[in-house]
Amino acid sequence: MEAEQIVGALMTPEGRGDPYPLYAAARELGPVRRLTDFPMHLCTGYAEVNAVLRDNAFGKMEFDRLPEEWRAQITKDGAMESFSRSMLEQNPPDHRRVRSLISSAFTQRRVAGLEPAIERMTDGLLDELAALGAGGAPVDFMENFAFRLPVNVICELLGVPEADRYRFRPLAHDLTYVLELTDSFDGFGPADAAAVELRAYFTDLAARRRADPQDDLVSAMVQVNDAHDGRLDDAELLGNLLLLLVAGFETTTNLLGNGLCLGFEHPEVLDRVRKGEISVAAFVEEVLRYESPVQLTSRIALTEDASVGGHHVARGEQIMLLLGAAHRDPARFEDPDVFDPTRPDNVPLSFGAGIHYCLGQGLARMEGKIAFEKLLDRFPAMEQAAPPERRDRLVLRGYETLPIRLGA
Repeated sequence: MEAEQIVGALMTPEGRGDPYPLYAAARELGPVRRLTDFPMHLCTGYAEVNAVLRDNAFGKMEFDRLPEEWRAQITKDGAMESFSRSMLEQNPPDHRRVRSLISSAFTQRRVAGLEPAIERMTDGLLDELAALGAGGAPVDFMENFAFRLPVNVICELLGVPEADRYRFRPLAHDLTYVLELTDSFDGFGPADAAAVELRAYFTDLAARRRADPQDDLVSAMVQVNDAHDGRLDDAELLGNLLLLLVAGFETTTNLLGNGLCLGFEHPEVLDRVRKGEISVAAFVEEVLRYESPVQLTSRIALTEDASVGGHHVARGEQIMLLLGAAHRDPARFEDPDVFDPTRPDNVPLSFGAGIHYCLGQGLARMEGKIAFEKLLDRFPAMEQAAPPERRDRLVLRGYETLPIRLGA
């Protein structure tokens, strides 16, 4: 297959459902390959993807470089505009300025301090799972645990009241459509509607925290915004609150669902994790590698002399970083298509690298470790009750439903 064919196939339901054969076909073209009819490069090698993520010669796509048909879809206060004002899509110096403000909430000490709260939340959700699954009734793991744990954790950090948290899953689903690899704008309307609703919610919450500050991240960001010293403007405040909410639970929800499904597919591995023969931390890392919650990201060349692996990338040209392909690179991982939590030197790129390295990666890993430890201990006879339903997404790879039975 040619590079153009691979990109096209990745945008089909079949390609999104199982992208790994397409990743393998892309690797056969070499670790970096330029499309012939579009200024884009595919990057599939682990070393090359890692290098681009860390190289300041590459950065995020700037608005004026977007194709005209994409710029025409950007509405005021919509999804793409909101993300464009967040640190996710900013280049230095704006990225450095905003990230430094938010990173104070994600210090190692602050994350470690959340551990007792995460354990309490996990225990409470497992109690609810036990009640729902009493008598062998099937329970949807995604809805009743994989979504609720990380959304409660990030909302505690932000300061979102518990009564409001139920509404975020469908809104996040619609909002993140604009992060997908797609040639269709059909999902932009719902994405923009979700952005408008979330912006309105956080505008109201910011006003409440302005009047009555609390010990939470929204209050801290409002105080910086109100200082009017140029560190955080109104659009950046809202854009980053939307980003923190969505990023705070979307990827962790997928990590939990993907991990449990892999455990069902490899019961011998799950049994060894349960017995302590394989650490839960190692299990989580292999889930991140083998079935990454984030499958791809992209950069553009910001300089005239940008290159990767001896391959020149002209200024303004885009490079698509296929994280899922890099994680199956045989030059980096022995037997990469085998799910093996005992593999040495396992360093997945699921949370990125370089200046855009995910601030919440430590929190996500902690949530995964606590969740799987307690889940396997509480329900040792847990089993899959019906085939899971995958989300029809590529970039954010996970499940919509995962029916389970808890067993005795």
